[in-house]
Amino acid sequence: MGAAYFYHITRRPMEDTLGMLLGKARQAGWRVAVRGTDLGRLAWLDERLWTAEKDGFLPHGLAGGPHDADQPILLTTGAASNGATCVMSVDGAAVSPEEVAALDRVCILFDGEDPEQLVTARAQWKPLKDASASAQYWSEESGRWEKKAET
Repeated sequence: MGAAYFYHITRRPMEDTLGMLLGKARQAGWRVAVRGTDLGRLAWLDERLWTAEKDGFLPHGLAGGPHDADQPILLTTGAASNGATCVMSVDGAAVSPEEVAALDRVCILFDGEDPEQLVTARAQWKPLKDASASAQYWSEESGRWEKKAET
């Protein structure tokens, strides 16, 4: 059974946190689906992941190509077609308690400065808690990531 980790982003851009988490997921050997709500935004993230000045390389692709199933990291608005064992939700993309139970990890990234994303993250937490799914809430408010709550 997996776990959902909520990341309350307040100190750096979401794409930087996403890159860090993707690197850790790949180190763990997980195939990842980055699930968003807007194809344009995912295309922008795709470009950022290729051009960001990072120490590591994050092999990935944008869903809709001929090699989706081969991508270690697939950016998508729907279900993962790459055998993902980890889903990273951005911009309020939906996840279900059943997905949390079936995957190794679900990460929900949300911008702490965006009131809509805060409301969405709270709405995502409740059904997971009600389903007795394992969930953790992490905040970078102090300048480093700290676990603030767990179910």
